[in-house]
Amino acid sequence: MFTPHSLGIALFMMITSAICWGSWANTYKGAKNYRFELFYWDYAIGIFLISLILGHTMGSTGHDASSLVSNIHVANANDVILAMVGGAIFNLANLLLVAAIDMAGLAIAFPVSIGIALVVGVITSYAQNPKGSAELLAAGVLCALIAVVLDGKAYSSLAAASRSTSKKSIITCIVSGVLMGLWAPFMTRAMPHEVNGIMHGTLGPYAAAVFLTLGALLSCSIWNVYFMKHPLVGEPVSLAGYFSGPISGHVLGLLGGFIWGTGMVFNLVAASFTGVAISYAIGQSAPMVAALWGVLVWKEFAGAPSKAKMYLALMFVFYCLGILLVARANG
Repeated sequence: MFTPHSLGIALFMMITSAICWGSWANTYKGAKNYRFELFYWDYAIGIFLISLILGHTMGSTGHDASSLVSNIHVANANDVILAMVGGAIFNLANLLLVAAIDMAGLAIAFPVSIGIALVVGVITSYAQNPKGSAELLAAGVLCALIAVVLDGKAYSSLAAASRSTSKKSIITCIVSGVLMGLWAPFMTRAMPHEVNGIMHGTLGPYAAAVFLTLGALLSCSIWNVYFMKHPLVGEPVSLAGYFSGPISGHVLGLLGGFIWGTGMVFNLVAASFTGVAISYAIGQSAPMVAALWGVLVWKEFAGAPSKAKMYLALMFVFYCLGILLVARANG
């Protein structure tokens, strides 16, 4: 099983995970006139398939006791359930986040949801597995939180981003953020960690990724079906729309899942070296990556006022500072 043996490799994997998490949504943006609830089926299949592929390649080098198949055979059933529950929680949070973006716009939904997720996820994960410097980790989280706020300020400065917000949209953002921050503690408990000198958790990073994405896929039969019948935005859609959907939509859905799933595997593998709290915190710098896509590819800031560009520049500064502080927390 491949695992990082130095902070440099672990940091590279964590930054890669942030790039993946901040990039996968571009595949949905490329799927024209295709409802997200339908696109999401392929996305969920994609994250599970890539976890299996990486598990049987990177996670099976050497074929020793720590390899994927061997790990699954000796894994505790409670840890498997914890990982699958974590995946189901993530899946619901992700669906709510997209609905919140449709209702309130990126300027409000993304900073509120991801900001809350960052704080909840890092604090609860560190409370369960206190690995690294608490002071530096707290400073890094604060910088990252400031960065997502600045990200929201930058988007709200754009005339195209201004739209009214409702109580429903704000509640959806908050619920999404809390849920998005709660899947990480489940993974902390399922993966090896020490409590009062006693080791707990039996799932290695690759097995944890497989069961987390399996939980996400299976939970689509509950969460996604519900939102197809009772969408927070738009009219109800039927499963028949999925089978009659465009080939390009299915391909992009699988690709989006592959991208996000690769980020998840890399994040969990890096967490085996740094601890889930640190790996999760750096992975949650994905809004910075998403902003780069918006600026460089989708030209969202073309003709933007100087205030928006100032907020955007400050956001990158605080995110970079946050990543450095969180990385140093492992020292």
